[in-house]
Amino acid sequence: MAGPYDVAILGGGPGGYVAAIRAAQLGMKAAVVEREALGGICLNWGCIPTKALLRTSEVYSLSQQLESFGLKGPAAGFDIAAITKRSRDIANQMSNGVKFLMRKNKIDVIEGEGSLSGPGVIAVTRGNVTSEVKAKHIIVATGARPRVIPGLETDGKLVWSYREAMVPSTMPGSLLVVGSGAIGMEFASFYRALGAEVTVVEVLPQILPVEDGEISAFARRQFEKLGIQFHTGAQVTSLKRGKNSVIATIKPDSGAALEVTADRAIVAVGVQGNVEGLGLEALGAKVDRGFITVDEWQRTTAAGVYAIGDVAGPPCLAHKAMHEGVICIERIAEVATARPLERNRIPGCTYCHPQIASVGLTEAAARDAGYEVKVGKFPFLGNGKAVALGEPQGMTKTVFDAKTGELLGAHMVGAEVTELIQGFVIAMNHEATEESLAEVIFPHPTISETMHESVLAAFGQALHV
Repeated sequence: MAGPYDVAILGGGPGGYVAAIRAAQLGMKAAVVEREALGGICLNWGCIPTKALLRTSEVYSLSQQLESFGLKGPAAGFDIAAITKRSRDIANQMSNGVKFLMRKNKIDVIEGEGSLSGPGVIAVTRGNVTSEVKAKHIIVATGARPRVIPGLETDGKLVWSYREAMVPSTMPGSLLVVGSGAIGMEFASFYRALGAEVTVVEVLPQILPVEDGEISAFARRQFEKLGIQFHTGAQVTSLKRGKNSVIATIKPDSGAALEVTADRAIVAVGVQGNVEGLGLEALGAKVDRGFITVDEWQRTTAAGVYAIGDVAGPPCLAHKAMHEGVICIERIAEVATARPLERNRIPGCTYCHPQIASVGLTEAAARDAGYEVKVGKFPFLGNGKAVALGEPQGMTKTVFDAKTGELLGAHMVGAEVTELIQGFVIAMNHEATEESLAEVIFPHPTISETMHESVLAAFGQALHV
């Protein structure tokens, strides 16, 4: 038996390890139970290694445009094995970094498969040995896995999940991507940049369905200029697997079905929580549609049991999981300044080319919620820094409450917008109005000036358009 601990966390992903660190900072004795590598899917098979792949594709794309920058030289080639090795090395480096943080904060890491075997008890199985971990509070942070669609099951060879897509043994000449959310579009962008013919199928009317409609349409035009083909409002009704290719039958909402042949297919149609085999129901923890039900403090319906991150429901984002981990621990520790998560202030980022980033309400959602809105837009083409970088295709859009001036949402597409969106997140967190944002001095020349101009544009004061 290990413990007793003040808190034991089932899962060492972003939410789990951050919760453990915050617990240690507050003087609590903490343990993390993890069956695989610390850092979870995000660090090992998601957020970090995919960004390494995308960075490589960005550098490669730039190398094909040397003359446009006044440079001469042969265009670069690439080695897919070396590209994936760099990505895996970075993931391993970051996972080892989390191990260091556990040691630094004196957090016990217990390796094995965990489940809730009773109030305040986690049974941990490693090989043929099962032990118990006892704690006053238990946090479930088991994450999520790709959702499986009947007929589109992954096989690791021809039909990939994100794992196989990150470590291809050879570069496919053509690729079918089912689903145009963040994961689907990032892989579509990566493989297209390296020369694959890419087709994306989306069941909803627009790609990047959670994004503002205008931003989505703008991004689609840029993707199409790069050669990505889209079928929106369409479903893959069958997927025939050959010796070294797949044939997909695509049925649009209207019109005739068509067939697309591709070397490989990636299925990226969302995720479902890892809730099976955890013993949740026996303790009274409610599970709804594949995710654990929690309140604003991440408490489940079982006494002493909490849930954070992807397993606690969408949006399934690492930064949301981390924030939930801190909220949960601070509530347990009765920190006076603890506050529930403001879900409308969670930023979302997609790291394809062009990048997409957003926070708050879309224009359509704001109108549907009954707001009278003022909308500001500013094109990157009017921004000197974007033009100088050779990245003039982009847009910043802001949505305000016309009556109060409150910033309701911000939406960006273009170069480095995933780094810029936090400015709007901070503004919303401090309940900034258009007046206070208009008074901010933005440095010149920077792409961030498009943020200022979009605010001014919402109220008829834009200076450079």
